[in-house]
Amino acid sequence: MPMFKKQNSKLLQIKEITFRRESELQTLTEENINIIFGLQFVATEYKIQNLFIDTLAFDPENKTFVIVEYKRNQSFSVVDQGFSYLALMLNNKAEFVLAYNEKLKKSMRREEVDWSQARVIFIARSFTAHQQNAVNFKNMPFELWEVVQFENNLVQYRRIETSRSTESLQQIKNITDDTQKVAKEVKTYSEEDLVGETGESYDLYISLKEQILQTYPDLVVNPKKFYIGYQITDNWRNIFNINKIRSGLLLHFTRSKPKNFDDPRKKLKRMEKARKYYGQDITMLEIKNASDIRYAIFIIEQAYNRFIKEFGN
Repeated sequence: MPMFKKQNSKLLQIKEITFRRESELQTLTEENINIIFGLQFVATEYKIQNLFIDTLAFDPENKTFVIVEYKRNQSFSVVDQGFSYLALMLNNKAEFVLAYNEKLKKSMRREEVDWSQARVIFIARSFTAHQQNAVNFKNMPFELWEVVQFENNLVQYRRIETSRSTESLQQIKNITDDTQKVAKEVKTYSEEDLVGETGESYDLYISLKEQILQTYPDLVVNPKKFYIGYQITDNWRNIFNINKIRSGLLLHFTRSKPKNFDDPRKKLKRMEKARKYYGQDITMLEIKNASDIRYAIFIIEQAYNRFIKEFGN
């Protein structure tokens, strides 16, 4: 994707500068991995069983490990390498936990890690159509990110969004042993996993989602194990999360307190002990009917504007 600089109502194209070595991209990413992906750096060139993982990181929000691999050519198989790395992790859990504890001076136990949400991030200048299609399955725990460096010290990280077909890994014939092992233990969650496919909560969610995306088409849905997050494309931070409750929905507005909003109905509540468990303040809003949806959009608008002001788009 070309990048331009606006000057006196004219656009001047900014020149792309190729990374001379894969190590340059790796070092840049590792030194800024929290800013780019919200991850904690654990190790570089982590060796286990005669294999090297480019970057080992930890996702503190989802309590899981993330493997980051960098590629300069387009001849590699995303699927084969991805499942090989995840199988290696699942077969050596204790070693990964030890690496984390030694680097971050922690005492985390193996059972505290949510291995079901482990994933691999592939980073390259570009990916072929075949590579993008190869990850277009349900429960595929891989992310593809394109990185471009420009003059004037500009760098762009952009996630490749896939459509995610309805076919799951378990339906694929002749899959390898590594793929079978990972498919049994690692899961990529869907909106249906969180809100179901029928019922009052489901109906409310569909209505709310439609209004959210009509109002803010730049938002993307990010289902996780315990919530459905809404983010701006290529920004790992959730603006708000949605949870199913009995006969309704519960919205969590991250990095906020009730006093940060204009709340004429006084429906917003502060989550107790949010700072202790999540490291941030969280504001909650219940949705029980269509009238609540209209009010939720009013609150979401404020949360969206606060987010843009703080982090940009």
